[in-house]
Amino acid sequence: MRVLVIDTALDVCAAGVFEETSSDVWSCLSSVVEPMARGHQERIGPLVRDVVSASGGFDSLDRIGVTVGPGSFTGLRVGLAFALGLGAALDRPVVGLSTLDGLAASVEPAGQVVAAIDARRGQVYLRGFLDGAPDGEPAPMDIEVARERLASLSGPVRVVGSGGSLIVPDGAALVDLQSADLEALARLTAAAEPAERPARPLYLRAPDATPPTRLPGQARVRPVEA
Repeated sequence: MRVLVIDTALDVCAAGVFEETSSDVWSCLSSVVEPMARGHQERIGPLVRDVVSASGGFDSLDRIGVTVGPGSFTGLRVGLAFALGLGAALDRPVVGLSTLDGLAASVEPAGQVVAAIDARRGQVYLRGFLDGAPDGEPAPMDIEVARERLASLSGPVRVVGSGGSLIVPDGAALVDLQSADLEALARLTAAAEPAERPARPLYLRAPDATPPTRLPGQARVRPVEA
């Protein structure tokens, strides 16, 4: 199987084409990872064009995987829209990939792994894994609560992701990885059932932006004095 993976959910703009050359052995045909907090919409098209052109063209792809969050509201929607449009044009399935699952899959799966993303506002997005399998649902969590949760775990724990340095307790190992490894995302893409992993945003918290209270040009409503 040959898959294209796209990651714009965090502070990177990344794409890669990977092929399974034998049972569970993957080869990277072409990949690019560019750190960036903004500007994904301008960069993702040329980046995908380049990695796909360098690996045999769009017709050679069997499946597309794209990160769906949690992460940047704008960034993840850029990647999603591009992946869905490309999948429709090529008539290829598009698989949605959790950034937390991708981070956990990027490290050795044995034992306890906690994937944590800095969610700002004193919180992290968190999910635990045991021997490579999810141990609970992903959730936003206050930093102090997350620290207590990790401190209560018995046995060795590895923490991966941008939120790791905020919550890692004494005795836990911090893995220096801020975004998911693209090969790990390719493996998740190939293993997933597309119908069970739809490419739609995974929001664990409401957006910071709020809708306007009045339409453009509409007069402000003054409170009635008692």
